Amino acid sequence: MLEGDILDKQCLKDACQGISVVIHTAAIIDVVNAVQQETIMNINVKGTQLLLEACVQASVPIFIYTSTIEVAGPNSYKEVIQNGHEEEHLESRWPAPYPQSKKLAEKAVLEANGCALKNGGTLYTCSLRPMYIYGERSPFLSGHIDCALKNNGMLTNYGRFSVVNPVYVGNVAWAHILALRALRDPRKAPSIQGQFYYISDDTPHQSYDDLNYALSKDWGFRLDSRMNLPISLQYWLAFLLEMVGFLLSPIYKYKPTFSRHLVTLSNSVFTFSYKKAQRDLGYEPLFTWEEASQNTTEWVGSLVRQHRETLKTKTH
Repeated sequence: MLEGDILDKQCLKDACQGISVVIHTAAIIDVVNAVQQETIMNINVKGTQLLLEACVQASVPIFIYTSTIEVAGPNSYKEVIQNGHEEEHLESRWPAPYPQSKKLAEKAVLEANGCALKNGGTLYTCSLRPMYIYGERSPFLSGHIDCALKNNGMLTNYGRFSVVNPVYVGNVAWAHILALRALRDPRKAPSIQGQFYYISDDTPHQSYDDLNYALSKDWGFRLDSRMNLPISLQYWLAFLLEMVGFLLSPIYKYKPTFSRHLVTLSNSVFTFSYKKAQRDLGYEPLFTWEEASQNTTEWVGSLVRQHRETLKTKTH
């Protein structure tokens, strides 16, 4: 194990010595404007380019990139994409740093396929685009549960109008292993090199809010039954906040966490098929929805118990 900085060339050089594959998952994920654009672009884009260069110099022949569904969109909450697939060539048009950075990084990875390595070999690459990932240790789910614990078990509504097909973390990891095996297989590799794949599983299509509820209801959590603002009103409210940020920019840096991008991302009908990964990589979900939900629910229980222990400590 080597801990280091994705922007440190020497660290990357050391990390790539004597290995046969890089699975590149390091990135800053930010959908609420919490991180400066320059930082996101440096880590997600420049870091990926530096790692590709390190692989060429160290003659690492296989590079698998963990991309994101946000590379494809959604671009509008009015647009409906159901069981989307790779041949549709969907592309995010948002100027937001996160989807832009992941799109540019993925492009660099796929274009690097076929590059000559220092030892005379060839670099082969592919990219995996998971759906929204849930499971144990999910920082997003942990954040929702933490907020709900502070709000008497009430889960915040933020994606009631969405229809998505989330993917369990264990199945995403399994897809990476199968991609590696396929790129090492001379019979399969030619059809996989330079390709991207959507990675989903058999988790039921549902809203983000329903997913959070399904994974936490056994511990007494409940959905907020109050009415939500219509999506169109949320969208234009976000637009007004963005305008306030723009007008204040000469004198004050104000970046609203509530944006049109977030409203669209949280309230779109946006689902994808894993048939191409099934065909080319031999991908079949390793965990069923029942197993994935049980594992995640048990982990949510550990968060609840931890919260209760913290409260006991504070009262004594």
